[in-house]
Amino acid sequence: MMHHLKQSCGTGYVSLIFFLSAIVNTASSITHYSIPEEMEEGSVVANLATDLRLDVKTLNERKMRVDVVANKKYLDINKVTGELFILERIDREFLCPSKTTSYCVLKLDATIENPVRMFNIEVEITDINDNSPHFRRGTMHLDISESSPVGERFSLNNAADPDVGTNSVKNYHLSSSEHFSVEIQTGRDGTKFADLILKKPLDREKQAVHNLILTAVDGGVPTRTGTASIIVRVLDVNDNAPSFEKAKYDVDVMENSPIGSLVIKLNATDVDEGSNSEIVYSYSLYTSERTQKMFNLNPENGEIRVKEMINYEDLKLYEMEVIASDKGPNSLSGQCKLTIQVTDMNDNHPEISIKSFQSPIKEDTPTDTVIAVVSVSDKDSGDNGIVDLHIPEKMPFKLRESSDNYFELVVSEPLDREKVPEYDITFTVTDRGSPPLSDNETMTLELLDVNDNVPQFPQSFYTIRVMENNAPGALLSSLTAFDPDLHENQYLVYFIIEKEIANTSMSMLFSINPENGNLYALKTFDYEIEEEFLFHIEARDSGSPPLSSNVTVHIIIVDQNDNAPVIVSPWRAHGSMVEEKIPRSTDKGSLVAKVIALDTDSVHNSRITYQFLQVTDATLFSLDQYNGEIRTMRMFSYRDPRHQRLVVVAKDNGEPALSATVTIKLTTMETAVKAYSDMTEEPLEYDIFSDINLYLVIGLGSVSFLLLITILVTIVIKCQKPKPSKAAPPSRNSVISERNSTIADSTLVSNDAYWYSLFLAETRKGKLVVRQPLPKGSRYIVSSIPRGTGLTDTSDSAASTLQV
Repeated sequence: MMHHLKQSCGTGYVSLIFFLSAIVNTASSITHYSIPEEMEEGSVVANLATDLRLDVKTLNERKMRVDVVANKKYLDINKVTGELFILERIDREFLCPSKTTSYCVLKLDATIENPVRMFNIEVEITDINDNSPHFRRGTMHLDISESSPVGERFSLNNAADPDVGTNSVKNYHLSSSEHFSVEIQTGRDGTKFADLILKKPLDREKQAVHNLILTAVDGGVPTRTGTASIIVRVLDVNDNAPSFEKAKYDVDVMENSPIGSLVIKLNATDVDEGSNSEIVYSYSLYTSERTQKMFNLNPENGEIRVKEMINYEDLKLYEMEVIASDKGPNSLSGQCKLTIQVTDMNDNHPEISIKSFQSPIKEDTPTDTVIAVVSVSDKDSGDNGIVDLHIPEKMPFKLRESSDNYFELVVSEPLDREKVPEYDITFTVTDRGSPPLSDNETMTLELLDVNDNVPQFPQSFYTIRVMENNAPGALLSSLTAFDPDLHENQYLVYFIIEKEIANTSMSMLFSINPENGNLYALKTFDYEIEEEFLFHIEARDSGSPPLSSNVTVHIIIVDQNDNAPVIVSPWRAHGSMVEEKIPRSTDKGSLVAKVIALDTDSVHNSRITYQFLQVTDATLFSLDQYNGEIRTMRMFSYRDPRHQRLVVVAKDNGEPALSATVTIKLTTMETAVKAYSDMTEEPLEYDIFSDINLYLVIGLGSVSFLLLITILVTIVIKCQKPKPSKAAPPSRNSVISERNSTIADSTLVSNDAYWYSLFLAETRKGKLVVRQPLPKGSRYIVSSIPRGTGLTDTSDSAASTLQV
């Protein structure tokens, strides 16, 4: 019977073709099958019913079953087809862990009833190559002496492979090595062992450690491998003698050298290790006793030191031979020769004498001025008696030889007391002996100050911010200059350089302490009148002649929120209420009134917002917080009261905020007069020209004519008036009326009692918006408020607002 099946092995599936042998032993009645391990679950082993000559149709009725004599039920029978199949994967190495035999059998008992019969079945599990060889120790350490002979063997741990037969370990390979190879040995049980063979002599001094890789290979198809590392440490033997760096040394030693002075340190090396490399130094028999008496040799480190006082006149040359021996079992040694030459000592110091020295001198002393005369001498002869004189480098002086052994010290560069107030000049005299001897003497040269530095301010430009409404006499800043000179050349006096602004002297506005430069304010400043000042301060020293410098001071007056907003529209008498009349049929979104307030503070503090403080019906009117327009939110109903009271507060952006309020009383009228079309913004019919419109046109022409006459009269009056003492800041152009109301831009005062309080004419898509006239009164203000002043216009297009 031939079955085909696929089995997982290594990297893929391998198709195996095998024969299952059914052997029926009449004596024992045992049915035998043979299958490979690791067959897939569900694979068919054989048709058990056919092999046992049973009727397949009666298997289920006769309750046929298979019992496996094992811990797990690896096999079972299909009662429909009578086939014996794999119920769970079988691992031969787990089922039969012993490697004493390759025969592995799984025993089964097949039972059937009616009548009861039992069959003995044996399934032989054959091995496949599903395990790789492995070493019990991944790393093996070997210590091998470098004197080991070629051919010596060293046992290695063998690799184990759970597989059997041809799938077990069959061979070993060693990584490339010129010193070692591997040889395979076979045990009685067929186990393969590997021996490491030395094929080339070892030299620890060349290579102390050898790293090898041993690979075990099994006989399966495909083959599997396992590896282990072999670390061979080469043990040292005393096969190298100590050696010196040179075979002969020549050394010079000065006479009268101190006892214990180091002459030379000999250094011998031994490439062996341990005690084989430890070295002992000694004199050889060729070294004279006199030499050994004059010099001491340290046996541990090879240092040769002076043992007794050396005299050049007694002996000028010493010769010796030194031996270096190691401490190995068979001691090896090396030697060198040493020649010591005694050098004559320069034992007389040169001398220096200061003949003249001028100190102090002025810092403006010209160059080439002689400030000292120095002489030098030395009692020695030859090179030991030739001397050189030096002074420190990077000094504004130089030495100039005037005669034999006489030198002059002269100024070579300009002097500056402020950088270096004094110099410590060290005269050093050195002979040319070996080693050279020297002597020195230090003189201190002081410099006298001259007035050669102008006062200096830390900054060339000072910006000082002063809060308005300051207290007179307040300290603004301290403007201190520095003069590096000394004494009277350093004493500074501060002045304000006179400058007039609007016929006002700076000394009337500011004061400076002449001694310390503290700057004070002499008056209280108002940002709305004066925004900044620019002047100069001078610092002058007390030298002769005096020197001075100046600095620019920029005083910036910082605004405080000290001006409350002023409501200029709608105009009302101080403390009075503004009354407005609007038709009751006004549409939703119609302009009812516009509140305009002005603030003379700076831009930040003068930003005004509007809001309702009180309102009769909050659902009826809306207020734009930025332009102050009051508009209807819905149409009037019969339930709404006739009179509406609106209290609007205008608040600036200062800290704390200041505000002003206006009360507007609105009265609704049951009329449909077209004169209120400015509130409802209903378009006027140009073909219907009512009497009211005619009066308005005539009034507008009269106002324009009076406005032109008033401007001309005002220009003539201003040209005749004297120039004011204080000029207003260019950023403001305001006129205060008799009611103390400030209005931006060009403002005109009129005496006509029948002027409108607010006359707003705007052409927008054929619409004309007109405000109600006020009752007769006294003087009014006519103002034109253009765009860009922070106020919102009443229309999208460019419009001019006329207030009278």
